[in-house]
Amino acid sequence: MPIITEIEDLRRIYARRVPKMFYDYAESGSWTEQTFRENSSDFDKLYFRQRVAVDMDNRSTRSTMIGQEVAMPVALAPVGFTGMQCADGEIKAARAAEKFGVPFTLSTMSICSIEDVAEHTNAPFWFQVYTLKDVDFMQRLFDRARAAKCSAIVITVDLQVLGQRHKDLKNGLSAPPKLTPASIANMMTKVQWGLGMLGTKRRFFGNIVGHAQGVEDTSSLSEWTAQAFDPSLDWDRIRQFKKMWGGPLIIKGIMEPEDAIEALNVGADAIIVSNHGGRQLDGTLSSIRALPAILDAVGDKIEVHLDSGIRSGQDALKAIAMGAKGTYIGRAFTYGLGAMGEEGVTKALEVIHKEMDISMAFCGHRDINTVDRSILHVPKGFSGDWES
Repeated sequence: MPIITEIEDLRRIYARRVPKMFYDYAESGSWTEQTFRENSSDFDKLYFRQRVAVDMDNRSTRSTMIGQEVAMPVALAPVGFTGMQCADGEIKAARAAEKFGVPFTLSTMSICSIEDVAEHTNAPFWFQVYTLKDVDFMQRLFDRARAAKCSAIVITVDLQVLGQRHKDLKNGLSAPPKLTPASIANMMTKVQWGLGMLGTKRRFFGNIVGHAQGVEDTSSLSEWTAQAFDPSLDWDRIRQFKKMWGGPLIIKGIMEPEDAIEALNVGADAIIVSNHGGRQLDGTLSSIRALPAILDAVGDKIEVHLDSGIRSGQDALKAIAMGAKGTYIGRAFTYGLGAMGEEGVTKALEVIHKEMDISMAFCGHRDINTVDRSILHVPKGFSGDWES
């Protein structure tokens, strides 16, 4: 194995081993990609306060997320097309998360189905759902998640309509990939990826094909997907989903205090401050900038997590210091998966954990649960000084 010291090492290997359309799917945002870039670069504006002559022995990053014990306050975010980054990718990522002791979140738009992941893992995982028009299909999704012993549902609320991602359109992103002269030429250079795909039967959206009405094969999938998302979603519908599920509920995609309060009022157990990794509304604030105002609005009445932009354990530590109870990595684990499969996801988690642990020690803390804003230099106006 090559020497991996940072997430960027995994990204470079990932770029060499995975077809361009799937690399671009992960490594891009919508429109100008301003928010995609600032999700990460805004972490650089927060500086640590180094403390010395402090006992750094017996450190612990153990914590909880929605009452579940975790090895560190980091979960694997829901990422669509994960099984196209590496054959059986969702299963491999879930196994790595289980062994490490952090939550894995399966996307509705996964290649491996809920049942596939449940069959190949032992620990309960979380399941992310989009808000779709088909009420019967939604109920069956919840029922399937319950049968698979999923311990929480994550409802994504920022994808009623699809943000335009230029690279995905130009690449003709699909699962399985469309065969064009350009895509074939590119895939022919990804031998390890191709051999893996030849060795698996899972090459399309396993939670959709054969489960959604009228979608019996991949030929009818694109039409269904184009019409499936519900642009009329409102908070009353989310209340209905909560009743349909009946278990722990996390709402993902909160960027404004008003929406955080609405999520609190519908009875969510946690919210995720997230702009969909910069893949929906371009030009919105980065998640880390949006976090303080949301925390001011809801206080400790609901658990607040943060997603989007985390590429290191230091980023995750800064989010925790700013008040998040948990964090999510999507691209970081995807790089590892595409680079080296399950072993690569484990390596990504090890890198994140080591950076978090060592940085926490340098800041004078031995327990992640005692970390707060006092470990940071936060610039004036970081969260914005806006006229409205």
